[in-house]
Amino acid sequence: MDHAIRILHLDMDAFFASVEQLDDPSLRGRPVIVGKGDRGVVSAASYEARVYGVRSAMPVVQARKLCPQGVFVGGRMSRYAEVSRQVMAVLGDFSPLVEQASVDEAYMDITGTRNLFGPPSELARSLQARVKEVTGLSCSVGVAPVKFLAKIASDFRKPGGVTIVEPEDVEAFLKDLPVGKIPGVGGKTLPKLAGLGVKTCGDVLRYSGEFWERHLGEWGRVLHARAMGRGSTEIVTHGEAKSSSAENTFEKDLSDVEELRRWLLRQSERVGHDLRRHGWQGRTVTLKLKFSDFKQITRSLTLKEPTDSDGIIFQTACALLDEVTLSQKVRLIGVGVSNFAKGMRQESLLPDPEKERLSKLDKALDAIRGKHGKAALKRGRLFDGGS
Repeated sequence: MDHAIRILHLDMDAFFASVEQLDDPSLRGRPVIVGKGDRGVVSAASYEARVYGVRSAMPVVQARKLCPQGVFVGGRMSRYAEVSRQVMAVLGDFSPLVEQASVDEAYMDITGTRNLFGPPSELARSLQARVKEVTGLSCSVGVAPVKFLAKIASDFRKPGGVTIVEPEDVEAFLKDLPVGKIPGVGGKTLPKLAGLGVKTCGDVLRYSGEFWERHLGEWGRVLHARAMGRGSTEIVTHGEAKSSSAENTFEKDLSDVEELRRWLLRQSERVGHDLRRHGWQGRTVTLKLKFSDFKQITRSLTLKEPTDSDGIIFQTACALLDEVTLSQKVRLIGVGVSNFAKGMRQESLLPDPEKERLSKLDKALDAIRGKHGKAALKRGRLFDGGS
């Protein structure tokens, strides 16, 4: 009996764009690009658009030049999330061990499912058919002994492909695989590897783990292990969020600090509401800035106590902004909260009146907006005497 671990990775094909084509039949067969505005970026591109070189994360302006006949649409995250929930429900019918990695991809442990669903290739095809039946969309599937290999495999025959990497085939699969296919190998690492004559995973194994650790630190050890086909098989079910954030890219670059503060206020309200809605509090507040030359920086501050308060998030973000020298205009600003602690609010023996006031204000605004909509109230200041 085969007891080898099998990890399946499902990746929806051109997910956002495919949902748009599904909901609007007139878009089918046309180059659909999810992303609008002169300062926006492409969230997704249909396969018809990819023929012209359009890719995710590309500036919309560049996408228009490459594909002037493209149909540019705004994203509908609530709709994508709805379809995503349908996909994850389908996965749950095949195995209880499902880890959602993002809105359009997930891992699943299918070890020991052969008697129920047949060999991995048969299960993969059944899964694809079920996703198509429920959502009307296609997906690609990879199966391998470890997670990172399953992810690589799912990208091999897109769209609608199935790639199975058996344990005995791992070495051959990796030998000529471009090292850039390994998750975590990006723009900074590739030039270093190229300088060492390393282009494939097989090339990585010409050197020892100690060699890679000297050159790349701890990541070098990880790279060496992955080139040998070693990686995690752990499926983390019911994964909890690790952060909550909000950001905006401006139509025109900004230099006015007060205007930037107003954006931070709106974003702090969005993040605070999200935290309270999920029962989360976080200790680390992070400010994100992208300048007119596309240089990006982040600044973080860890608080003594976790918070879900709009006011505290806003005050902290403003304090971080004050520490930054704005030598250029700002293209994007954002704020996030991480380092979560769920259900760990501790009541102080000597409550801080300001914190109590902010908490009551947050709850009142949540209640009013929950009843009358998000636009029911807008506040100009989160706390008296502050900006």
